[in-house]
Amino acid sequence: MRTPALRALAKTDFEQLSEFRFQMRRFERFSERAAQNEGITPLQYLLLLHIKGYPGREWATIGELAERLQAQHHGVVALVSRCEAIGLVKRKPSEVDRRQVEVHLLKAGETILVRLAAMHQAELKSLHGTFSVPQIDL
Repeated sequence: MRTPALRALAKTDFEQLSEFRFQMRRFERFSERAAQNEGITPLQYLLLLHIKGYPGREWATIGELAERLQAQHHGVVALVSRCEAIGLVKRKPSEVDRRQVEVHLLKAGETILVRLAAMHQAELKSLHGTFSVPQIDL
């Protein structure tokens, strides 16, 4: 893999990157607090979001969730087990490939997810225009 030649970064490039990271962290902190106020962990919220938000269907496999969460397979298995124990999700063996397990939202998980997603959308709208994604020419 060839590394592209980098141009010297200007002070404004650093300022834009700093602001972007600040706003990302601010949003992340908002998200953490919102999830905790609903009685779940931030990671549990992300699991619910990735199940509901998986393209083209209402469920996801453990492997797909691991990819979306950028986590190890065994860690996602444990996360799903915790969510299953509190009635947020259920596992179902795949009818297509018995080696795979589908993870589906239950009503309680969907209810929490809908509330949190609405809060997150409102927060994103409030951030709109606050900053722009840095464009750095390489």
